[in-house]
Amino acid sequence: MQDPSRDEAPDVNGSAPQDDRPRKRHILLRIDSWIDSTVWNAGFRLGVWWEDITIFSRRFTVRGWKKVLFEVLGEGMTWGTAGSVLMLALALPAFEETKGNWRAQSDFAVTFLDRYGNEIGHRGIIHEDSVPIDELPDTLIKAVLATEDRRFFDHYGIDFLGLARAMTINAQAGGVVQGGSTLTQQLAKNLFLSNERTIERKIKEAFLAVWLESNLSKKEILRLYLDRAYMGGGTFGAAAASQFYFGKSITDINLAESAMLAGLFKAPARYAPHVNLPAARARANEVLTNLVQGGLMTEGQVIAARLNPATVIDRAEVSAPDFFLDWAFDETRRIAAPFAQHSLVVRTTIDMGLQQAAEESVESSLRQYGESYRVKQGAMVMIENGGPVRAMVGGRDYGESQFNRATKALRQPGSSFKVYTYTAAMEKGFKPTSTISDAPITWRGWSPQNYSKGSYSGRVTMLTAIAKSINTVPVRLAKDELGTEVIAETAKKMGVETPIRTDKTMPLGTSEVTVLDQATAYAVFPAGGMQSRRHGISQVLNYAGDILYDFNRDEPPAKRVVSEEANASMNYMLTQIPIIGTARKAALDNGIVAGGKTGTTQAYRDAWFVGFTGDYTTAVWFGNDDYTSTNNMTGGSLPAMTFKRLMDYAEQGIEHRAIPGIENPLPGPGKKKEAEIAAAKPGDENALPPLVRPRSLSGDVTRLLKSLGEKFNAAPALKAPAELPGKVAEIDPQSTGTVIKGGRNAGR
Repeated sequence: MQDPSRDEAPDVNGSAPQDDRPRKRHILLRIDSWIDSTVWNAGFRLGVWWEDITIFSRRFTVRGWKKVLFEVLGEGMTWGTAGSVLMLALALPAFEETKGNWRAQSDFAVTFLDRYGNEIGHRGIIHEDSVPIDELPDTLIKAVLATEDRRFFDHYGIDFLGLARAMTINAQAGGVVQGGSTLTQQLAKNLFLSNERTIERKIKEAFLAVWLESNLSKKEILRLYLDRAYMGGGTFGAAAASQFYFGKSITDINLAESAMLAGLFKAPARYAPHVNLPAARARANEVLTNLVQGGLMTEGQVIAARLNPATVIDRAEVSAPDFFLDWAFDETRRIAAPFAQHSLVVRTTIDMGLQQAAEESVESSLRQYGESYRVKQGAMVMIENGGPVRAMVGGRDYGESQFNRATKALRQPGSSFKVYTYTAAMEKGFKPTSTISDAPITWRGWSPQNYSKGSYSGRVTMLTAIAKSINTVPVRLAKDELGTEVIAETAKKMGVETPIRTDKTMPLGTSEVTVLDQATAYAVFPAGGMQSRRHGISQVLNYAGDILYDFNRDEPPAKRVVSEEANASMNYMLTQIPIIGTARKAALDNGIVAGGKTGTTQAYRDAWFVGFTGDYTTAVWFGNDDYTSTNNMTGGSLPAMTFKRLMDYAEQGIEHRAIPGIENPLPGPGKKKEAEIAAAKPGDENALPPLVRPRSLSGDVTRLLKSLGEKFNAAPALKAPAELPGKVAEIDPQSTGTVIKGGRNAGR
């Protein structure tokens, strides 16, 4: 009998419960078995399927030379796909340049005046008024093609045969004697790009050349090239050059004149006939040889042009502020875009006396010290307090390179960027006397060092830190007190338009800026912390004299960007740098107070000095286009000396303005500050000869005085008035007028 004690209690329905654990275990085993069998079957079927594919593919297996061919084709497709993706990635930045209305500049014809109303140059061309390509002399077309691009009608923007030929000739000559760029590539550079010598620019140039060939006819490309190229003497386009050099329409020039114009495209500054006629004629003779060698003319057809070279109008060398005019033309197109009229007269802010002094300062510095410092280029921008740009130097020679290094070249500013860190610190409550540690620091794995590596000063004041350009202090301020975002925002508010990177190295000036950026931002300091309102255009008028734009009328007033207290602290510290700091060679003569900051980048690639007085702010940069290092040139050497040379000239014969927040800011009569006397060492071999500013009148005043003189000369002679009763009319010999004596007033 079953033991009743082992009987389970009946369930609620009266039936005995069963143990279901073995059943669950059985179900799980079945599921596991199903998964195993399913996976195994799937793998088996996949293997069978793959074997079937392999067997089927063997039918197409090739051997011998066919296998080699298919391997090459396969690799070609692989590399071709990768290359296409790479080409697309490289092409996208180039095609970004074509987004705007790139034909728009042909809608403008602008005559530029200086600050006094004197004409200084032209830019732009009216498309409808340019000479159609079919009306140009056949001799000019042939001369240009024979010299610049003989296969122009045979290639599609890039001439690989011509490029290979140029590379071969250059290799044989051991240098660059022949270029490989096509005429279309040169047009792409003129329309969309700059003359900056970088790989990025050459890549863009190649893609844009293909784009132009796809969107324009050969005649349109040739016409645009002839209309846009710089031809020397401040002229752009062959038509303008013909009028300037020969005084005739381009449709009337002969073969000799065509050859001379065609020779200008290579180097207009070197071959401009009004500057160097023998060189221009020698170059024209080379063009005639090219015509013969290219099969476009025979020797008999060109012999007359060889024997009777072109003569030019006797002109003095034209000194036009071309770098400034290029920038002003861009500004004009931006301002005048909404206007219906595009034939304009623009009064600019440039002062040609200061412009010539700025050009002379940069050229003298490069000529005297360029070889020893191994530096070839310089740039400068001068802004008068209030915002008008008075001078701009974009490079050493506009004829050699039209790339504007003052407005377009992005260069690391080095320690000249530190002013934004210190300004942000002053805004936060720091003072020039506040102390901070100059000691080793590590930030995100980066350990900056001072200029004198391994040397630290311990606790120093903010004044000492900026005057000696200590590196650890601005980094410590950025790390512990400010943050890089605050520094970048400060620079932006002060006028830096170039986007600033906010990485850890930014406080030491590793984020690139332009010379114009630096001049604009530093001009805030003499403006008392207000926006500098930097501008190059005062008025835009049409040819009827109607004022379409006036800067003072149409632009908003300046806003405060730095507090008065912070600005005064910065001015105090910056004016000490030419006395006790790194910029002693920038100290001005005659007691003129100047402030500023030096900047030197890694490996001595770039050297800066940006400084100001109460009247002007000037930014100076020296370096090389190919980013090669200089010979240990610092911002306190050549840039500071060049600043001094220009500012000593600019401060002569004017009423000085004070730098806000500075005690005794104006010079005493005929006195020098002791620090400046100490800085100006007699016989210093680095001292540049001073410029002397001539006494002159403005164009408006000169014209007014001439007009008054003409009116005086044309006026009738003065006569003594008729004798009145009781009065005697006499001419006082000591005066220029008539004095009435006698009568009731006699004896007084």
